[in-house]
Amino acid sequence: MRIPIAVIAILLSACAVRVELSAQTTAGMAPFTMDHRRGALSASPVDVSFLLDAPAGKHGFLAVKNGHLATGDGQRIRLWGVNITDWSPGSRQIPSKDDAAFWAATLARFGVNCVRFQFLDLETPRGLIDRQRADSRALDGEAFDREDYFVAELERRGIYIDFNLLVGRPFKAGDGVQDANLLRQGSKGTSLYDKRLIELQKEYAQQLLDHLNPYTKLKYTADPAVALVEINNENALNIGYRAPSPFYLDELTGMYNQWLAKHRTPEEIAKLRAIAKVSVDAPVPLMQFRGQAASAPQERFDAEAGFYNDVQRDYFVDMEKYLRETLGSRSLVIATADHSHSNSGYPVLLATTSMDVIDGHDYWLHPEMYVRKSPMVNDPLNSTVVELSRSAIAGKPYTVSEVNNPFPNDYDGEGIPILASYGLLQDWDGIMWYTFEPKIDPAWKPYVGDPFDISLDPVKMPEMAEGALMFLRGDVEKAHSIEERSYSEQQVFDSMLLPGTERPYFTPGFPLWLPLEHEVRISSLNGTPKLRSSENAAPDPLLSDTHQLAWYTSPQKTGLVTVDTPRTQALIGFVRANGKADSNLGVEVENTFCSVLLSSLDDKPIAEASKLLLVAGGRVENSGQEWNSAGTDVTNWGASPTLIEQVKGTLTLRGLKGARSVVLQPIDGAGQPEGAAISSTRRGDSWVVSLGQPVTTWYEISVLR
Repeated sequence: MRIPIAVIAILLSACAVRVELSAQTTAGMAPFTMDHRRGALSASPVDVSFLLDAPAGKHGFLAVKNGHLATGDGQRIRLWGVNITDWSPGSRQIPSKDDAAFWAATLARFGVNCVRFQFLDLETPRGLIDRQRADSRALDGEAFDREDYFVAELERRGIYIDFNLLVGRPFKAGDGVQDANLLRQGSKGTSLYDKRLIELQKEYAQQLLDHLNPYTKLKYTADPAVALVEINNENALNIGYRAPSPFYLDELTGMYNQWLAKHRTPEEIAKLRAIAKVSVDAPVPLMQFRGQAASAPQERFDAEAGFYNDVQRDYFVDMEKYLRETLGSRSLVIATADHSHSNSGYPVLLATTSMDVIDGHDYWLHPEMYVRKSPMVNDPLNSTVVELSRSAIAGKPYTVSEVNNPFPNDYDGEGIPILASYGLLQDWDGIMWYTFEPKIDPAWKPYVGDPFDISLDPVKMPEMAEGALMFLRGDVEKAHSIEERSYSEQQVFDSMLLPGTERPYFTPGFPLWLPLEHEVRISSLNGTPKLRSSENAAPDPLLSDTHQLAWYTSPQKTGLVTVDTPRTQALIGFVRANGKADSNLGVEVENTFCSVLLSSLDDKPIAEASKLLLVAGGRVENSGQEWNSAGTDVTNWGASPTLIEQVKGTLTLRGLKGARSVVLQPIDGAGQPEGAAISSTRRGDSWVVSLGQPVTTWYEISVLR
């Protein structure tokens, strides 16, 4: 999850003590903005909505088949989606009825086939909860009606729904909860064990899911387009959890001592009292700081680890049972996401493995405290690919419901094509980008409004269309081999004690380059240990066992990822420094860093296709954007128009069978043709054309045979 831009601004100002301000260098950059409203007025030559099987759910509820997501008639389906939120200025999570059809059509045009509603449990106008009340127990009728209408418009275009039940709910004293003023939004941790908070969660689930949508004529429990229901977002209990008040500490301590009475002998309990230095008739206390666990005797550590695991597991099992048996929901269930890669995620996974789908979250350089300009291609072993790959479990669908390479890192355009490619190598079932923020003002001046909003990013939005072509079609082959590992339950608990240097796998000796070559899965979290270990350095390049993906590194910090498949090819990173080419795609560019992506638009191999989509993106900035002199803090977010570093150079297309002419049509921010088409020159078996004018990030390529 992320923090609002207003909070980020406060953090930045707190960190920036007497720093020199400097304007972002904009030499060679030019305005290029997305214009979705104009784009809705006429057909686009790069519309990829044909990838969607509309209406969503027409084949029945999604199911699990052979360890993957499948439609009701048994066909494999992947989810390529976005989160819908309203963090940036002028945006709204639930659009007006006038805008609902427009935004649904826009998402479909870019190939989005799933929307994750993450913050519906906020108060109006941002969410569904009626803000006029002294409690959080009623949903606002007008907001709910708009949500129903928006959902119907999404489903009509082939877009599935993911509802998250507990994210940022502001529990109030009127809810009958203790110390409501001390609970964080969503009451993380506490909401997994407090009886009243669990009652309120079930009440909200009933209000949302058992509600009849008047526009689909279906309750959400009976709507096959509701693909996923998430019990909560990034919510877990681990050793060192700090209760928000003495009331909740006493409640949890009481539960712990009841658990001890069932799972430990009187002698073992007496020893725990002695370790904690309490009297023989006092409750055994819980450790209140994560740091205590490292020095705790094994008996105390094991007891608390087992207790927290059982509390989490029982909570998720109980909530799933309520959704299925009481409400009658037929949607697949996610418990919560493995999300903090600076710590071990295995305890969370152990507690949630009985759920239908396993989920992960990750960000490349999340800007919680400061922004770092650093390319992921230079650090493959800490990439989102590697971090996310630790959570996948054999026999279970795996989705990534939150991920981004946040703006304004100069290299953030690398994230979408890299993760789409390696997500297919890993055989994942869904990727949902965080986040898309619909603008409520038709006259909104387009610029990137916060670190996470991709809706007006002139590189990421075209990449979403190209990524949809790649991911939904499965253009990259799944890995030829699967590397499975298994842990004992003790190893799962002990992983919490490992130092941060073992991130993100928290498996000593595990070769972090393995997920860039093969599929990786967990076969067991409570079985016989089987762990891959290697002392060898990562090879260069890191070549997938399919030979379709290669990740090049170098001491000069000029990393490059290449994708070479029949229908999609790409060069991502320091293209000029590496001089690499794909089977049909080659470029010579002036840019130091860029992404050049090529996919067929007519489902044929590039060599035989009549229509192709080319996305070529470099750096993105807002006008007037300012940084401190160290380049670590944004001190002025800037404004419209957004600027791009145009990819300039020469594009070469090779091996186009029977081609008699090749023409590039630049596309504008509305998805419409921009200016005259650009002809290419034939040179033997190749077609060569110059890139750079007009200013754009994407092109339709027509091949006449």
